[in-house]
Amino acid sequence: MTTPLDSPETPLETTARLLVTCPDKPGIVATVSNFLYNHGANITALDQHSTDPTGGVFFMRLEFQLPHADLPPEVFERSFERAVANRYEMQWQISYPANAKKTAILVSKYDHALMELLWRWSRAELPTDVSMVISNHRDMQQAVERFDIPYHHVPVEKGRKEEAEQRMLKLLDGQADLIVLARYMQILTKDFVDQYTDKIINIHHSFLPAFVGAGPYRKAAERGVKLIGATAHYVTEKLDAGPIIDQDVIRVTHRQSVQDLKERGRSIERDVLARAVKWHLEDRIIVYGNKTVVFA
Repeated sequence: MTTPLDSPETPLETTARLLVTCPDKPGIVATVSNFLYNHGANITALDQHSTDPTGGVFFMRLEFQLPHADLPPEVFERSFERAVANRYEMQWQISYPANAKKTAILVSKYDHALMELLWRWSRAELPTDVSMVISNHRDMQQAVERFDIPYHHVPVEKGRKEEAEQRMLKLLDGQADLIVLARYMQILTKDFVDQYTDKIINIHHSFLPAFVGAGPYRKAAERGVKLIGATAHYVTEKLDAGPIIDQDVIRVTHRQSVQDLKERGRSIERDVLARAVKWHLEDRIIVYGNKTVVFA
């Protein structure tokens, strides 16, 4: 089941997006703009950032319309590479929102982050095709199937994680451009993560880099913190250390128990994860080293 993505304000069938990372130097924006103009494109959004105007790294996101494009997409991209990208030593990608990304969601027993994503998706607020939900428990099956989404139960037995991951990889093959860990309480192996570099988003229930790993609300209570937070980040082989996409916090006091912190934290977890997923789907994120540039 795919939710409708088009709207009168955004004709997705003619929309394209360009992400660029390259050494900063004069003329980049002008050269890209002229190339698009000469091929019948109309720029509708442009964001840029430089780490340093002299010798820095330049980042840019362009959204443009191609209603009268003079070249098919594959020829258009090859022409851009020869005429622009090679000249400026660009790392770049062009995407077409009409080709909706496929998203797979992994979850364990906590339902709040998962249900927030499915609710927003069902209201066409997340431009994606949710291809499946995979869980190491059966708890969420009935709720997920109400959305007409395939649910796969893949238990992770002690000492047999690699077997479970191989089964998941088979399910995901060709069916996931993005994987979202919506409180999936398993640590993925390096072999799994390497299959989806910068394409796995996790929600961690603390304001990273504080309280990495399990039990962050308990650790926060023990330290007597006055703020608790949530962090959405890309997954790397190092636990909770991948590039951060979005974060938020909420105030707490000494009066609140660990359970109170968990209840209050769920609202931030839902919102932070949903924003990060939406930004990824809308091609608003550029990963640079262990950081992100987010054009939101």
